[in-house]
Amino acid sequence: MLAKILSGALLGIDAYPVEVEVDISQGLPQFATVGLPEGAVKESKDRVKSAIKNSGYEFPVRRITINLAPAGIKKDGAAFDLPMAIGILTATGVIRERREAPLAFLGELSLDGRIKPVRGALPVAVAARQWSVSGLVLPEENAREGAIVDGVPIYGVRDLGQLVDFLNGAQPLEPCQVDVDALFTRDSMPDVDFAEVRGQEHVKRAMEVAAAGQHNLLMMGPPGSGKTMLARRLPSILSTQSFDEALETTKIHSIMGLLPGQDALVACRPFRSPHHTISDAGLIGGGTVPRPGEVSLAHNGVLFLDELLEFKKNVLEMLRQPLEDGQVTISRAATTLTYPARFMLVAATNPCPCGYLGDSLQSCSCTPQMIQRYRSRLSGPLLDRIDLHVEVPRIPHRDLSNPADAESSAAIRARVDAARELQRQRFAGSDIVCNAHMTSRQLRRFCRLDDPGRQLMEMVTDRLGYSARTYTRILKVARTIADLAGQEQIRREHLAEAIQYRSLDRKTF
Repeated sequence: MLAKILSGALLGIDAYPVEVEVDISQGLPQFATVGLPEGAVKESKDRVKSAIKNSGYEFPVRRITINLAPAGIKKDGAAFDLPMAIGILTATGVIRERREAPLAFLGELSLDGRIKPVRGALPVAVAARQWSVSGLVLPEENAREGAIVDGVPIYGVRDLGQLVDFLNGAQPLEPCQVDVDALFTRDSMPDVDFAEVRGQEHVKRAMEVAAAGQHNLLMMGPPGSGKTMLARRLPSILSTQSFDEALETTKIHSIMGLLPGQDALVACRPFRSPHHTISDAGLIGGGTVPRPGEVSLAHNGVLFLDELLEFKKNVLEMLRQPLEDGQVTISRAATTLTYPARFMLVAATNPCPCGYLGDSLQSCSCTPQMIQRYRSRLSGPLLDRIDLHVEVPRIPHRDLSNPADAESSAAIRARVDAARELQRQRFAGSDIVCNAHMTSRQLRRFCRLDDPGRQLMEMVTDRLGYSARTYTRILKVARTIADLAGQEQIRREHLAEAIQYRSLDRKTF
């Protein structure tokens, strides 16, 4: 007796079809799984056997061989429990053969027959649109996650008995429906607002520029000056994600199992803030079976590194490639996977080990050697890749005690959206969507300077010893400032503002 059941497995952030072939033949009782199964897949036989018996069905005491095709790719995870059980019940005649297009199955079984949620349901649902299936059966907790994808019906099931009744026509089951527009309306914006921040108007302006062009930002100031508070409000002025961006972001969170049951879509741009003790694999990604790191979880959003200079230097240096390429490639002996990592880097740090260098009220107790050693943890090449450097001073009492609200995030976001619309029109027909990612050819085309601008850039480049990368980043920031002002031509005042955001470059750092 042979049964073939369709399932899916993950490869990076995408999924591919897996055919679960179940053969039950005469011979000594044995349960063998082939097709390069990893540990969790090998253990499926015990879960499947107990789930079938505890659901009230007879488990065949025969030779059972299960093949996971294609057999040349390693399979991991417990999501093959459900297709294995359905294959066994189909091969023994408990489930009738389907004459119409087959269903695909994904789910982990508990010993009492309940179907438990799995990671990566959304990528499988996206890929299932290209498969010849009439629907995808998922655990009930994963149904809303898969249902945001049009083109394939998603059925959520609680336990094995309910699924067997549905497949035999004894119990109807309606496909899960999700209102994507309602999800965007409810979750597209965070609850925090810039109106709650007192003072620091120059920092808010720098954040507006950073949000308008998706530029990286570094804030330096004493403890308690509001660096973290400002950073956490940055997503509230970023432009709303498109559905395609939200889908790609949600796929990464689905792979890591970070989607709460009721949140089928990551509608708000992600904000990730890892602790400074994080390892290189935790930040960039990795492991025996490569998994996404924090840079990929921050894709299409913000990666906030608080206490930047407390991170290990080798961990910080690994940010260079994703900052340039917008993706991370993880190579292992068995496979090479690429994860997207197009994020906006926002970092905050103290100016010295004690934190009070340059503070107006408290004196610094650090020696010049201590300050130099502390700041040397941030290398010149990495500093070059941060577009805007902003000093965040202590907030004076008159600003703290001011009862009036500051400018709201909605007002700032309106200007950011207007600048982003200019960039979308400018880069129409290309993969570039914002000024920070302009190529050299686009830089020459869209960042032409007049004579006063060229004289200013020549003067500061020679005097401050800026690198070529710093030069191009100043032009990109100036292009964004001009967009916020609604100007087609980059003027001298736009360049001057962009240059003053480079106050922490290597020679003056």
